[in-house]
Amino acid sequence: MNGAAWAIDVRGLTKRYGGRAVVDGVSLQVAPGRICGFLGPNGSGKTTTIRMLCGLLTPDAGQGHCLGLDIVREAAAIKRQVGYMTQRFGWYEDLSIRQNLDFVARLFALPDRRAAVDAALARLGLVDRQHQLAGALSGGWKQRLALAACLIHEPRLLLLDEPTAGVDPKARRDFWDEIHRLAADGITVLVSTHYMDEAERCHELVYLAYGQVLARGTQASIVAAAQLSVWRIEGEGAAALIAPLEGAPGVQSVAAFGNAVHVAGTDAALLAQAVAPWQARPGLRVQPVAPTLEDVFIHLIHGAQDNFASTPREHRP
Repeated sequence: MNGAAWAIDVRGLTKRYGGRAVVDGVSLQVAPGRICGFLGPNGSGKTTTIRMLCGLLTPDAGQGHCLGLDIVREAAAIKRQVGYMTQRFGWYEDLSIRQNLDFVARLFALPDRRAAVDAALARLGLVDRQHQLAGALSGGWKQRLALAACLIHEPRLLLLDEPTAGVDPKARRDFWDEIHRLAADGITVLVSTHYMDEAERCHELVYLAYGQVLARGTQASIVAAAQLSVWRIEGEGAAALIAPLEGAPGVQSVAAFGNAVHVAGTDAALLAQAVAPWQARPGLRVQPVAPTLEDVFIHLIHGAQDNFASTPREHRP
């Protein structure tokens, strides 16, 4: 695929604050009609990257295009073709749903505002609530309003920054059903999330930590590329094993998963030796398991270097 055919095609994006690289040489390509999950811990640079893609921030280095438009020279044109949904609800709480959408339609100077608002209300199931004040809405309904506002000008690219934070599971599922319908219509979606079940609904994934891309690809390809071995220890007292296992040879990450502990590393033989002493302990079940996406991401973040750390991770107390 040539550069002009990508919905997002950026290389070497860098943004610094106070001499620190918050985003450090990020490259990203997403094809039209694809849902790309943007994952990573808080402070990893996801929001900063999204803002550079839609023209709200100018990169200090790097170049590229969104929807065939240069992210620096044509930022204003990009904004008109992108729907950006921020982490926090940003619409007027003392206006009704319809009034908020009419305001957005005015911002984009849509020729038939009433028809555009009617269509947005219908698409997101907001017709019966259109006169309700936005401030009186629950988290799930606020989310629908925010998505309707993103879609009212018929964008070709959606940039969604943790759009489902704080909403209930039913609202999250409804939201993702709508995202897949939009992608089927040819709209490209870049969505940041902390939920692994949401990541698994994306066509492809990019994992960002401390400003750098640590992994990209499909869920299956990322798990396979990690070449990770994982053991699951379950039973009474499993959580107490986290501290002693963290320093064992071959163990690269240890994490609690409910009542169990997952122990991971890339050297299968050393990892098996590390968990062997616990296999005979009464009340514990110790067995190898297939690595999950969450196992891989925990493993990646354990090995990443904090770009705001004064000393390397391995030298810090």
